[in-house]
Amino acid sequence: MKSFKLLAVICLVVVGVTDGMPFHASCKINWTFSLSCTNVQDKLVDQIGVWSGPTGCANGGEKCLYKLGSRNATQLEATHETPKQHYVDDLTFIFTQDTSKCNVTGLSRSETWYAVLDSGTNYCNLHNLIVGSGLDKTQGYSETTSNSICTQFTSANCAKY
Repeated sequence: MKSFKLLAVICLVVVGVTDGMPFHASCKINWTFSLSCTNVQDKLVDQIGVWSGPTGCANGGEKCLYKLGSRNATQLEATHETPKQHYVDDLTFIFTQDTSKCNVTGLSRSETWYAVLDSGTNYCNLHNLIVGSGLDKTQGYSETTSNSICTQFTSANCAKY
């Protein structure tokens, strides 16, 4: 049985690499906001606080179990734990102030070493925080990613994950 699981993982890795997706379940997103990076970071920290407990896990949702790690002027680190399987994903936001705009790179990466496909969970880890904090409604907002840098981005269902 163990050899079958190993073979399945190897096949998924080969398919993923040839399909242009990341080698490991992960996501990279670039955002632009017409706000200061301090304001953007504060909104994300507040949203992580709102979703730190189990309340948003009701009915199969995953807008819960976020945990703030460290933060400084240019970087914010957090984690997200999936409520059912208790997998942990590491989140990093990198902030670059550009005159009146804040450019943010968001990264989510599964801690589970064998994770290849994730049904868009790593995308939703990041995207849900942006939407939950209302940053997607701010002037100058834009989001850029693709399947090649974000596992299963186009099939992500963030209402579920």
